[in-house]
Amino acid sequence: MTQPFALVGLAHPKPERAEALKQLLLSFVEPTRQEPGCLEYHFHEDRNDSGVFVFYEAWRSQADLDAHLALPHMQAFWERRMDYLETDLDIRFLTMHSPYHPLCRAEA
Repeated sequence: MTQPFALVGLAHPKPERAEALKQLLLSFVEPTRQEPGCLEYHFHEDRNDSGVFVFYEAWRSQADLDAHLALPHMQAFWERRMDYLETDLDIRFLTMHSPYHPLCRAEA
């Protein structure tokens, strides 16, 4: 397998829309994890800056990510994202230098 296509993004919601955005982004997690080519899909909230949401995605390829972004619910989110956000999404596309290891787990 070639290196995954990964990204990290930050979302700074309008205070009055933070909970609605959180619930919307949470609703994307499980369906996205079932999509072909999705290797990792995680949604976080900054521990030191409550209300700042962070998402991390790793896809088998750029084409798989493009297919995800073309889905109707993702297109709808993209079109209305500024209803929720103070500033536009800050998305960073990543080059993974360490080998992808899907079985990496913390010791109990």
